[in-house]
Amino acid sequence: MRTPPKTLATVAAVALSAAALATAAWGARTSALPTPPPPPGTGLPSGQCIRSHDIRNHVIADDRTLLLSVNGRDTYRVTVDGNCLAGAWDTDPIVTREPPGASIICKPIDMDLGIHRNGFTSRCIVDSIVKLTPQEVAALPKKKRP
Repeated sequence: MRTPPKTLATVAAVALSAAALATAAWGARTSALPTPPPPPGTGLPSGQCIRSHDIRNHVIADDRTLLLSVNGRDTYRVTVDGNCLAGAWDTDPIVTREPPGASIICKPIDMDLGIHRNGFTSRCIVDSIVKLTPQEVAALPKKKRP
């Protein structure tokens, strides 16, 4: 017995179901951070500024938040504009460049950040950067600690 051909409506329904499942999976990627992001423009006080070459590891906490390990001692939270980190994985390399004339990162504008994936680099606009306290780092799930 022959099976009836798939109709366009059936194919469309299957495609919509797959899209809904993919959206739900990405929606499940909620922030692991115990505190809300700082206001846009928040930077570091002079004693907490970092050099991009001191970044040792990173973890993507959510579509807008990158956690950085600096010199293996301190953890910084970098919030980006939009969903720059959507689709990126912790294994995707981050790309930082020294802005002209500045080798120290104190303000969001000082950080030139990108995520390298699928053969190209997506540039990100940094909204804020803050140093996490030891208590905030301890509150992170182990998989979200850089």
